[in-house]
Amino acid sequence: MNSPKLVVAFIAAAVVFPTIAADWPQYAGPHQNRSTPEKIQKTFPSGGPKAVWRVPTPGGFSSFAVSGGKAFTLVMRNIEGADRETLVAMDANTGKELWFAPLGPIKINDGGHQGADDNKGGDGPRATPSVDGNSVYVNSSRLVVSCFDAESGKSVWSHDLLKDFSGRNISWGNAASALVDGDLVFIGGGGAGQSLIAFDKATGKVAWKAHDEKITHSTPVAGTILGQRQVIFFTQSGLISVNPKDGALLWKHPFRYNVSTAISPVIADDIVYCAAGYGVGATAARISKDGNGFKATQLWISVNNKPVANHWSTPVYHDGHLYGMFSFKEYGDGPLKCVELATGKVKWEQPGFGAGNVVLVGNTVLALSDKGELIQVEPTPTAYKELSRAKVVTGKCWSTPTVANGRIYVRSTKEAACFDAGVSVASK
Repeated sequence: MNSPKLVVAFIAAAVVFPTIAADWPQYAGPHQNRSTPEKIQKTFPSGGPKAVWRVPTPGGFSSFAVSGGKAFTLVMRNIEGADRETLVAMDANTGKELWFAPLGPIKINDGGHQGADDNKGGDGPRATPSVDGNSVYVNSSRLVVSCFDAESGKSVWSHDLLKDFSGRNISWGNAASALVDGDLVFIGGGGAGQSLIAFDKATGKVAWKAHDEKITHSTPVAGTILGQRQVIFFTQSGLISVNPKDGALLWKHPFRYNVSTAISPVIADDIVYCAAGYGVGATAARISKDGNGFKATQLWISVNNKPVANHWSTPVYHDGHLYGMFSFKEYGDGPLKCVELATGKVKWEQPGFGAGNVVLVGNTVLALSDKGELIQVEPTPTAYKELSRAKVVTGKCWSTPTVANGRIYVRSTKEAACFDAGVSVASK
């Protein structure tokens, strides 16, 4: 029989543990939909959530992948007199750097503007690492996909898509992250007949290569629609869904391309949403069975940048609605909107978010504004309901916040920070 002291000790220990703990291993999160089942404090303390650590992260718009007690991101680092795109592994609990791995020269684009107050992209990495077990996968701005050992940083395998697959890069350099699903790593960027590629995640061996699609800055997503697992790429011709096992085409949905397409497709049951800036707009397509295959039927389309379009800010889906930063080049002022997915109707909008990003944490929308504010919003179509707000980092935030094991990880072009926002059992 347990003694009273042991019972008290057990209860005391239980109250400090988060109710649900989960890693955030790749760009779109643990379930490929930018959401986590975790719960965090809905009301931040006075002065904002408690900072656990804060470190410099110069250059670029890579987000964090957090897995196995480590946090991974890409930075721009001067190594031996040259600016290099660099993978950095940190202790997720302390921010201490564990190792780094240079990926190669930075893809040059608009002259290197990196000021926090200007709106130019600048030179720097945009992709986010992906973690699976003891492996870290990175797709560089120059379309070199690599696998590293998560413990040591040792290179395991690598492919240069430009050299080995007649690759075709795009303006500003690649921004798409490597997608890991099952035993494969999915990448776009090869040439004709091999533009979409799946690699064995352990060996780097080509599992399949197919199609003649030109890539965008969009990271592909994996999901199950009508019982079929599929990987959806958002290419210059539109949405293209393939069977992850062999790359066979499942369905296509044409969508116009102009200058840059950057958000990831959003899968919501049998509906897939996509959008782009530069006067393109947004659309939603319903996927249905068509004989032995599938077809995509357009539900609605919004032309130009208003009222519905996203530049690079991918919205999240909750109970029939999209929540996200629907704007184009409205830096600092662009609104957060609620959009009914089936119709494209805007239910409400709230200015002051800019070109940041959102994730869904339990039943709460967590936004990181482009000026470094964390804002929590209740996902309801009736009205904008802000739960809390705190300024957390300086610099320009075009990256996505990450929530893992009760902590929020954010970064800008200047710094990265980790905040304790966990909910204990006692506060449920």
